[in-house]
Amino acid sequence: MFYRSVNQLNRDLARWSHTFPSDIVGVVGIPRSGMLPATLLALHLHLPLADLESLIQGRWYKPGERMSGGGSRPGTEAGRVLVLDDSVNKGGALKAARERILSMAPHLDGRIIWASPYVTGSGKALVDLYYEVVPQPRVFQWNVLHHSGLVDACMDIDGVLCPDPGADDDDGQRYAAFLDGAPCLHVPASEVGWLVTSRLERYRPQTEEWLRRHGIRYRQLLMHPAHTRAQRLAEDNHGERKAEHYKRTGAWLFIESDIRQARTIADIAKRPVYCTDAHEMIYPGMSVGTRPLGARTLSWRAREGARQSRKRIQYLLRKRK
Repeated sequence: MFYRSVNQLNRDLARWSHTFPSDIVGVVGIPRSGMLPATLLALHLHLPLADLESLIQGRWYKPGERMSGGGSRPGTEAGRVLVLDDSVNKGGALKAARERILSMAPHLDGRIIWASPYVTGSGKALVDLYYEVVPQPRVFQWNVLHHSGLVDACMDIDGVLCPDPGADDDDGQRYAAFLDGAPCLHVPASEVGWLVTSRLERYRPQTEEWLRRHGIRYRQLLMHPAHTRAQRLAEDNHGERKAEHYKRTGAWLFIESDIRQARTIADIAKRPVYCTDAHEMIYPGMSVGTRPLGARTLSWRAREGARQSRKRIQYLLRKRK
């Protein structure tokens, strides 16, 4: 599993910014994900910033100013405009952006530089400039909780979708109030394959109701079989149990909040775990913050290839019905 954090993105953009042509007069982000690298890059280059629609309308965020529609419009006279997405694989978003700009702002034809910090091998040919090839499977800090592949992933609840209960986990009235009123931290954009939690099985009705109320979609809810909190504490097997579910389901990713549990899950399952507290991908047998290379990536790439093949088969079967 290849991963890039916001911090890594910013460092990469800073290094990349020194290589751009000198005639770039503005940076444009393709919403939504492209706005993050575009904003950071515009700051590094000290250039005006715009989103796609603002570019078409001639409105720019200029350094030290609020959105403005007056004055010179970058790209309409001398100079070129850098249009950026966060990553490019098949290039669907890039193609749509290209068609919209050229149909709504034909004066920009020939003045656009298409770019992305991260591309796949097949995505290289779709851009003019890129920083690094990051192959599949991959996720980024800014989209991991909205990834379409969550349908084949495992995810914890407490600490990820809502805060950890902390002192409210008393197996009594305080915990009942927490289960009912815990604030929602994230609503994944797609269905989650398996929600794997250390909440006791007897709290399934309250948990299912909370998930329904907040619009969180999932296929299976896997809860702790212990009868009491004391029994669960005595077993002390949170990470081990989650790792077994990770292996059994064949999921491609586990999302966990606790760094200690994340390392346990990764080491036992021999698969990567994304830790939301650390904003890091935890790899089996490796220290936090290090990237796997070479042979260590082969099993994940093979598993992702198999997952994509299953998706294509399922799509074709649905299409035939």
